[in-house]
Amino acid sequence: MRTALTKSTVVPTRLSLNRTSRSRWLSSVAPTNAKRYTSAHEWIELSDDQKTATIGISTYAAKALGDVVFVELPTAGQDVAAGDAIGAVESVKSASDIYAPIAGKIVESNSLLEEKPGTINQGPESNGWIAKLEVSNSEEAAGLMDAEAYRKFTEE
Repeated sequence: MRTALTKSTVVPTRLSLNRTSRSRWLSSVAPTNAKRYTSAHEWIELSDDQKTATIGISTYAAKALGDVVFVELPTAGQDVAAGDAIGAVESVKSASDIYAPIAGKIVESNSLLEEKPGTINQGPESNGWIAKLEVSNSEEAAGLMDAEAYRKFTEE
């Protein structure tokens, strides 16, 4: 059996047709579209085809901000580079810019946040997403922290 190797390809050392061992092996492979995090506390989750991504602020950031009272959303059609400010979040405690984790084009903003900015506090990594991005280069996400590395980063 031949397999085309890519950076995300995992080649088992031994093939087994045993259903139990196969499911254990498959469950240990990290999905390529798992959430990744920046040191500025944004997250990004690539779609299965890695052509689009959803961006938001982390649960850690939402807790640190406190009650969010206003969200400045990015504009659809806006081209962004990794690290560009794309919006802002204001809370009763402070304000913080939101940065693009990777390059792309903003295709949608979460308009729910205009009416209910507190949605970020209720679900920063689900319903409180900030924007959707048409991805320029999905490989950029590989340079960001995975969930475990981000957890360790926030504990420092």
